Amino acid sequence: RITCNERQYTAPILEFTTRPALIAMLSRAAVSAVRLQSRQFSASAASMSGLKERLSELIPTFRDEVKEFRKEHNDTVIGEVTVGMAYGGMRGIKGLVTETSVLDADEGIRYRGYTLPECQELLPKAPGGNEPLPEAAWWLLLTGEVPTEEQVRAVSKDWAARADLPAHVVDMIASFPSNMHPMSQLVSAVSALQTESKFAQAYADKSMNKNTMWEYAYEDSVDLIAKLPVVASSIYRNLYADGSVAAISQDQDWSANFCTMLGFEQAEFVELMRLYMTIHADHEGGNVSAHATHLVGSALSDPYLSFGAGMCGLAGPLHGLANQEVLQWLTQVQSQLGENYTDEELKTFVWDTLQSGQVIPGYGHAVLRKTDPRYTCQREFALKHLGNDPMFTLVSKLYDIVPPVLLEQGKAANPWPNVDAHSGVLLRYYGFDQQNFYTVLFGVSRALGVLSSLVWDRALGLPIERPKSMSTPGLKAFVSKL
Repeated sequence: RITCNERQYTAPILEFTTRPALIAMLSRAAVSAVRLQSRQFSASAASMSGLKERLSELIPTFRDEVKEFRKEHNDTVIGEVTVGMAYGGMRGIKGLVTETSVLDADEGIRYRGYTLPECQELLPKAPGGNEPLPEAAWWLLLTGEVPTEEQVRAVSKDWAARADLPAHVVDMIASFPSNMHPMSQLVSAVSALQTESKFAQAYADKSMNKNTMWEYAYEDSVDLIAKLPVVASSIYRNLYADGSVAAISQDQDWSANFCTMLGFEQAEFVELMRLYMTIHADHEGGNVSAHATHLVGSALSDPYLSFGAGMCGLAGPLHGLANQEVLQWLTQVQSQLGENYTDEELKTFVWDTLQSGQVIPGYGHAVLRKTDPRYTCQREFALKHLGNDPMFTLVSKLYDIVPPVLLEQGKAANPWPNVDAHSGVLLRYYGFDQQNFYTVLFGVSRALGVLSSLVWDRALGLPIERPKSMSTPGLKAFVSKL
């Protein structure tokens, strides 16, 4: 028996029902409550925000702008490629176009020209809240415009109306084994949701053309973003709770509904989630999850398959798992030094870590050369809410100690903390200590950036990605002729 919005649902339980089967019954009942309530929402929710209509106005003009720019500068050289770049992960190569955000080495990320502090100030917030709503970031990333509060509320309702999951996905999540990593479950569930793809169906029945592809990519992207909190919460509740998932409320914003479904309804945690989802949303197009989504999408794979590919990349320890590794290292520091350590003892521990051949997790970045503004946003939140929490105190001390040590060592191009140096500590403070799930939260957030970019990929008719690769003998031969 589970309760959703003060209504009780009872799943029949046979004498020999297995635990996975029981969870499946409970999950179906819970998500059915989500589905039943979402169908009561206004069928016109999608058009109430005016977002798709606004895109319909912006896209033709920008298409013409890009066409004229390419006509004049198609052969203009914008950079050079070295052998080191070819072997070094293509770092520094200017070879992608991403409209939604740009990462500056010294300034950090800008969403459509706005810094994160500017986004915190300008984007609409929940009533009584202080942090920007991710729905507003979605609008900004798509249009380059700051939405009104009314527009953002309409987006929230639109997402709530699209949140229900098909039964086969509910059953699939409920049947996953408990030792299956949450990110593997997320990727599998997103792939299974591909049955709902409007893009794939329209391509199959030839009802879309090059000019309308973006509309189907938009519909799939909004559907997927709306369903991701339900998917993620179902995974979380099946792994760490009783399998029940609370119903979506049309009166709540996306993050608040997500927190309710997870089982974390403390007001401060909901505010943290709004901030977390906003600042993790996008980081231009060259990072693994964004590039993988763009790459797979360039083959005209639908947004479900494209996003699933991006999540496979995010699951890697060099990308989305980093915040988990930071928290593990911080726990190791506390375990060995206790809470009454001196700055000198902490400095020695940092040096010992480096001299053992390890890195200091949460420090350094492939592009940034200053403190990550996403770290700063989280630090400011912690200063307001975490007080003298021992783990936050440790993070603060490391902020003063680690950069000088890394500079003295001389190996790090960027000795400053990145976003991962802080996020796990905040989640842990509020009792969200299932570290294997942290990357799922990151993935739900990252959908806002990679899918808004994918919509624009289709709007601009970007072709399939196919860079030239070379072998080492080929490179040697090429270089010898220079």
